[in-house]
Amino acid sequence: DENAARKIWCWGPETDGANVVVDQTQAVQYLIEIKEHVNSAFQWATKEGPLCEENMRGIRFNIMDVTLHTDAIHRGAGQIMPPTRRCCFAAELTAKPTLQEPVFLVEITCPQDAMSGVYNCMNLRRGCVFEENQREGTPLVQVKAHLPVSESFGFVAALRQATSGQAFPQCVFDHWENLQGDCMQAGSKMEDLVLAVRKRKNLKVEMPKLGDYLDKL
Repeated sequence: DENAARKIWCWGPETDGANVVVDQTQAVQYLIEIKEHVNSAFQWATKEGPLCEENMRGIRFNIMDVTLHTDAIHRGAGQIMPPTRRCCFAAELTAKPTLQEPVFLVEITCPQDAMSGVYNCMNLRRGCVFEENQREGTPLVQVKAHLPVSESFGFVAALRQATSGQAFPQCVFDHWENLQGDCMQAGSKMEDLVLAVRKRKNLKVEMPKLGDYLDKL
């Protein structure tokens, strides 16, 4: 939408991340005065998300309406930043948040008869093969697959073992992918993952409650 693109306030975190704030307000007084404070709060919020204080990614926040105090002293950074951050968190928690994991692009070169070992090794590690090319004039096949980074530890050794040392893998970072499941559902695998990350970071080992952030005027 061209109109929304013209009203982008900032990107985050670190001013060049994958999240964005868009001004969709109409006729709000003093709005331009708080722009810097909102942007600072947004950088802070996207750097440490509500689920387990990890960077946010791929989220667009629309500013729909703002009611500001007429007195300039009540529009300082101390008054604007904390509510903006809480508002961002509440908006995210009501929009089915999830975690993302990094995914490797794996290029494997191996002979045709070792292909079954490659597929077996991939299936055990949530990998998915999406391209297979025969190299002309050679008995070798070049395979491209996506493999989650968390499953890649010990992958090379396992692949060599499965193909008797005939396969040569090469991994490069490719993209981020949403994890399956709902982290707000009690007892789900995703919830266990969030709690494990929170425990590792010495945070309170419980899911963040929407009531902590959702304020009503």
